[in-house]
Amino acid sequence: MEKKSSLTNHQSDLIESIKSIISNSRKKVATKVNHELILTYWKIGEQILLNEQKESLDMKTANQVILKLSKELTNELGRGFSRSNLFNMRKLHLEYKDIQTLSGHLSWSHLCELLIIENLEKRQFYETETKNSKWSIRELKRQIDSSLFERLLLSSGKANKEKIIELSKKGQELTKPEDIVKSPYVFEFLGIPENKPMLEKDLEAKLIRHIEDFLLELGKGFMFVGSQQRVTINNTHYYVDMVFYNKILKSYILIELKTTKLKTSDGGQLNTYLNYYKTEVNDDNDNPPIGIILCTEKDEITAEYILGGFENNVFASKYTYILPNKEDLIKELEEVIKNE
Repeated sequence: MEKKSSLTNHQSDLIESIKSIISNSRKKVATKVNHELILTYWKIGEQILLNEQKESLDMKTANQVILKLSKELTNELGRGFSRSNLFNMRKLHLEYKDIQTLSGHLSWSHLCELLIIENLEKRQFYETETKNSKWSIRELKRQIDSSLFERLLLSSGKANKEKIIELSKKGQELTKPEDIVKSPYVFEFLGIPENKPMLEKDLEAKLIRHIEDFLLELGKGFMFVGSQQRVTINNTHYYVDMVFYNKILKSYILIELKTTKLKTSDGGQLNTYLNYYKTEVNDDNDNPPIGIILCTEKDEITAEYILGGFENNVFASKYTYILPNKEDLIKELEEVIKNE
């Protein structure tokens, strides 16, 4: 029995040794991938700026060039080259003349968050703290949102400042190799499919399947693009529940499903997605996108083509004879809920 126990202990030590080797290797690979990603984006930013200087472009024309560049790169190379991402690459080269000064602890997601900060001292403070405390991107956002820098400026006395720093570090997440590699920008750069978030409610998932089938059965030019289609704005990812394209309208149709009655914020959210698609996804021959909000609360089911007060509403109402009418959509939703 003692011999068996001794053998088990040796096996345990062997496993721990192998795990340690793998962990260290993963850290090195993650750091290397992260460094190459940031260096690549820095060089892209350099090329954008050199082109602006060569062509003597004003800011308005430069913005148009970046938008066109975004669409062409996305078509040829896939995701990761949104307009906001290209602007961040441009700004990265402007703000960091020497890329070697950047810490290996900073991922591209960290940098996108830092580049939003215009005040140089404030940015350097968060950059230093991220490096020293190994903040994850989530932790960095939390510290910025809690105005740590401003609170430190207002605090009096060294002891007070040290206390704030100490408190700021509570709840931080330890940085693992996966924290760098899982960044969506790295996935895009390497061409690895991103794991999209699954809808939490079974009812909502069932509704998506049902409405997808319903619209496709209608014919009239509908093509299903996908569910949970990502929209990235200033380093924050949002997801459109369902996206169709209609060949007759030459328009994207964005559908948001809500398990509660319609809220004011729902209209603003969908209008943001519509503006994003109109600017960054539409081709030159596409018409403005159409938005539909489907609300599934049983006592007040509402279906609205972009709510009044939004610019897109005029276009949507012009073409409602092609889209299924509100009553048909409501009837379909009621049928799903009845059978739930």
